[in-house]
Amino acid sequence: MNMTSIIIPTHNGLPLLQQAIGAIRTYTSPQETPFEIIVVDNGSTDGTADWCVQSGVKLIALPTNEGFPAACNRGLRLAKGDYLLLLNNDVTVSAGWLGGMLDVLNDVEGAGMVGPVSNYVSGRQLVEIPFSTMNEFHDAAASVREQRLGAEPIARLVGFCLLFKRELYAAIGGLDERFSPGHYEDDDYCLRARMLGFGLYMCRSVFVHHQGSASFKRGDSSELAQLIERNRRLFIEKWQVDPAQFM
Repeated sequence: MNMTSIIIPTHNGLPLLQQAIGAIRTYTSPQETPFEIIVVDNGSTDGTADWCVQSGVKLIALPTNEGFPAACNRGLRLAKGDYLLLLNNDVTVSAGWLGGMLDVLNDVEGAGMVGPVSNYVSGRQLVEIPFSTMNEFHDAAASVREQRLGAEPIARLVGFCLLFKRELYAAIGGLDERFSPGHYEDDDYCLRARMLGFGLYMCRSVFVHHQGSASFKRGDSSELAQLIERNRRLFIEKWQVDPAQFM
């Protein structure tokens, strides 16, 4: 049976990581959807590496914070799965999440990349579903799953939870590290995939919880704004198009 490699970059976010991995192990059946978890630790000083070793999680421990794109690429190179999934450390998955996205990836002709819907994400993947506790979130996710809303083609998927075929990775390579420490590397990846004919799909029947920009929120807001603008300019320089035009 085909396996999925789940790659989680992290930096000083151990409680978030523990919650993310706990949810994966609770809501993912290794018999139905075999998986491996690879944590790429970007120089954390909060005990992340020790916890991963004690918890039996595959670990790539980097001495310094190399940023999201570089960490993802380290994980992708180690991954053994037939499917590859990039996951932020502040995402909590729900029952049936992986199987639901794999169904889209395997059953929809031309699909090369799939993402879920969420409570915190830019663009069309955002859904307004009220909940105030994690129990209510899981109830909401179950309701979404039961509605069997299917999948929709989409021009751009956000990289907080991004599933794709190994053949796509073999064709276009890893994330572009010029966008480190992060922002617009996922837009770039989506555009590259589309240019080679891979279809992008939003799986409307999978609802995951996203805290949102957990690592970047710890920094200075003005520096974050400068980073986003810098990377937007890098994207325009690379492709001669404003990312807003293809989103």
